[in-house]
Amino acid sequence: MTPEDKPPSPERAQTDESLRAERERADDALAEDVGELDEAADSVVEKARARADSVLAAARAKTDRELGASKSQPPEMVRRERVIEDRTLERERDVADATLREERAKHIALLSIERRETDKDLFSERARADHAVATREAFMGIVSHDLRNMLNTIMGFAGLIANQSNHGDDIVLHAKRIQRAGGRMNRLVGDLVDVASIEAGALAVTREVGDPTQIVAEAVDTFQAQATTNEISLSTEVAPGAFEVAFDPARILQVLVNLIGNAIKFTPAKGSITVSVERSDDEIRFAVSDTGRGIPENQLQEVFERFLQVEKNDRRGVGLGLYISKCIVQGHGGRIWVESRVGEGSKFCFTIPLSANELQDG
Repeated sequence: MTPEDKPPSPERAQTDESLRAERERADDALAEDVGELDEAADSVVEKARARADSVLAAARAKTDRELGASKSQPPEMVRRERVIEDRTLERERDVADATLREERAKHIALLSIERRETDKDLFSERARADHAVATREAFMGIVSHDLRNMLNTIMGFAGLIANQSNHGDDIVLHAKRIQRAGGRMNRLVGDLVDVASIEAGALAVTREVGDPTQIVAEAVDTFQAQATTNEISLSTEVAPGAFEVAFDPARILQVLVNLIGNAIKFTPAKGSITVSVERSDDEIRFAVSDTGRGIPENQLQEVFERFLQVEKNDRRGVGLGLYISKCIVQGHGGRIWVESRVGEGSKFCFTIPLSANELQDG
């Protein structure tokens, strides 16, 4: 059974029923209001016409009295002129009635167009909601799969340690593997906690004055061994000068770790990664450049969204690192973006502002 064939959940069915009932009530209220407005408009027109007819009748009666007294105009001519006037008045009223009907028809047509646009917006919102639910389910599937794999790794190597207690070298090797798997689990849990904090508007950013070049050195040192193993050149470019700025060292390190980790994932052997930091006007600018496969142009604006993976079914992550990095940078009042060409590599950049008003905790 495909997702489209699945019956709606009870919550979905209840929402649809509530929406249908609200739409019917709105339609009934609108029809009642329109009917009352039409009746009121018709009443006003009828009163105005009755008043006009009364005035015309009074004017003609006065004219008749004056003609009767003066006998200056033959009554037959007056009657013919009045017939012409009555016919003209009737035609003008018919035109006015037709115009009123057309205006009401246009009003109804506009209401119909607005209804279709409203329905289109509702369907669009429903599609987005369904996509969000499907994305959440896919995400939970990926997370549960990855966590099970890591737990199985831990359990498996723990069993090997128990069965090979006399082999010291093997114990050390297995212990390191357990540590790596545990570290990956820890990072994944940390990402989930960060996402929950972001959704609650409570992502912690604690600033202190320091030198961000030290954080760059620490981040590069963290990945140096992995880069060497993968035959990737990992280096730094630090512009001369002082870089004292108020920032959250742990959070900026988290951003750099995410960016460098991604660069290593997508950079082939013999490639290179450069991490740079410099002062540019009123901000500190960081950049992580690689010679990897690059990102398609139509995905450059999407890579910072939650759960997005450049390559579908990529088991090397759940698509949270760049989203969290974006939120951390924005929490510092900075900007983050990516420049990339397919086949040539990518350059992820972000900034920390130096202005005093930007450095105050929000």
